[in-house]
Amino acid sequence: MKYILYIIAVVMIIIWIIGFFVYSLGAIIHLLLVIALISILIKVFSGNKSI
Repeated sequence: MKYILYIIAVVMIIIWIIGFFVYSLGAIIHLLLVIALISILIKVFSGNKSI
């Protein structure tokens, strides 16, 4: 459950790559990439701070 943001981000990036190179879906594909990047950044900045 703690890796769910990474899984969602990877899936969205894969969908973006497929859509970018195979289909022409316009702004929806770029929106998926932005959402994936935002979810990665949220996970990185709010991750476990203790070592």
